[in-house]
Order: sequence, then C-alpha cells, then structure tokens
Amino acid sequence: MKRHAIALTAATLMSVTAAVAEYPEKPVSFIVPWPPGDLEDVLTRLIADEFQDMYGVPAAVVNKPGGGGGPFPGAVEVATAPADGYTIGSFVTDVPIGGPQIGIPELTPNPFEPIGIFMTYPFVIAAGANAPYSTWEELAAYAKDNDVALGHFGGPLPPTQITFAAAKTSGFDFASEAAFDELNCNTLASGDVDVINTTLQLIQPCLGEVKILASIGKERTALTPDAPTVQEINPELSVALWNGLFVHKDVPEDARVKISKAAQAALAKPEALELIGQTGVLIYWQNPEESEQQIEADAAVLGKIGELLEQ
Repeated sequence: MKRHAIALTAATLMSVTAAVAEYPEKPVSFIVPWPPGDLEDVLTRLIADEFQDMYGVPAAVVNKPGGGGGPFPGAVEVATAPADGYTIGSFVTDVPIGGPQIGIPELTPNPFEPIGIFMTYPFVIAAGANAPYSTWEELAAYAKDNDVALGHFGGPLPPTQITFAAAKTSGFDFASEAAFDELNCNTLASGDVDVINTTLQLIQPCLGEVKILASIGKERTALTPDAPTVQEINPELSVALWNGLFVHKDVPEDARVKISKAAQAALAKPEALELIGQTGVLIYWQNPEESEQQIEADAAVLGKIGELLEQ
C-alpha cells in the first residue's frame, strides 16, 4: 500500500512538472513563406538567432513557398501546428488580411494574432533613366496619351494594388502589366516594361541611374528622401507592405512575451539597424494592440482600393 502511494505521488509530481515546464524547452521554428534572401528572411533570421541566444534552445528559420497572393502553405502550416509557441509565422500583410478573403479553409476565419509588426518593405515605383518623365505627375500626363507597361510581383500584392489605384486616381491606366519573379536593373534596361514596382534592395546597383517616381509606405525611405510617397500623392492610399510575427490565437501569453522580447532585442542590434541605410527598409516595433489596429486599418483601405479598381 505504501509503495503504491509513493509511486502515485511520484507520478503525480512528474505530471505536474511536465505541465508547468517553462517555455521554451525544445526547438522553435520561424516560418517565412518566401525563398531565402529578402528582407523579411534576413530580419527573421536575426530574431531567431537572438531567441536561441536568449533562451538556449535551437531556433531556425524555415522557408516555404507561396508568400503573396496565396495559397499560403507556410501560413497553413503555422495555423495547423500545435498552439504552443514552437511554430511562429513571419508574415506579410496578405496573410492575415488576404487569407480569409481568398477563402483558404485553414485561414478562415483568421486564426492568427500578432506578436508584433516590425518592418515596412522599401517598395518604390521606378522608371528607366531614359524615360520621358521624372515624377509621378509627369508619368500621369504622359500615360494619358502614350502606352506605359508596368512590371510587378503579382496583382494581389498591396504595392501592386496601390500602384493601380494611384494610376486610376491620377486619371490614367497602364496599357499593360505583367508579374515577374524578379524586378531589377535588368528589367528596366531590357525594355520589357517601362515602369516597375519593386524594392530598393533589388535596384540598388543602378539606383543612381533610374528615376524613382514614388515610394510606397508611411515615410519616405532613407535612400530616396526626395521621392514622395504614394500617400503624399493621394492620402486615401495609406497602406504599405509590412511584415510581422504571428502565432495561433491559442498560443499562451508567456510564449508570446518571450518571442516579443527576443524580437525587439534583435531589431535593436547594429546588424538590423544597418539595413535601414543599406536598403531603405523601415524597421520599428508595433505591439499586439497597435498591430491589430494596423491590420484593421489596412484591411479597410485595401477594401476601398478593391472597390475602386472594380469600377
């Protein structure tokens, strides 16, 4: 009888200990639904490294296909993983806003809550050095009587939607448009398109040789301080492409706090801050409440843009 009681007590203690094991106690995965190398990947790797150093468990970035416009397999993986804080999503605007709208079952309704939004991509609208226009206003005037072809990364992406909307509200439409896997200096030099919607990082080698007509974001970028934002051109188009950390809504609060702590520490490091001057990226930290407000506001603006483009 005594042995049975002792065994029962030991089993109970083991059960309680397992139940209150402190997070994290095993490897953590940060899911980036893009190929390696772009800004969200670089910054998420800094966050993963900081998480590993801070808490002493392995933390790795796992790249998945399907980042913008769906079907978001990386986001689906985060949504269907155990809600324990060991699978974290590093997502662009499209995932929490576009996923439910597209009707992806695993993402409808939106299963995620933000840990924090931490960067805005330095998207710009650029033309070649020989283009007969140097500003957005000059492009608008030229395009009313001439064909202008636009290159972008995909029609559903916010920067593309914003560019279409900016054109329409400026009184013109692009004569043609096409999606590219990469939009860089060669895209403009080849003459395949006249104007491209891309990130400064991809055209940095020829930045002094191209014309930046506008940037897409809340603020002008550090590399193109003279180029107005689309929001300055039309205040109603106040939305940009951002990236943030997300977890399933059922992930415990203690895990969220520790993920947030590691992320903010990583984003304050010189390696992260140097990217601002190198690429024009905007780096900051919005807490969960601020991030939810950002998502709600952007969803409303994108909804209005969608209505505008359907007219």
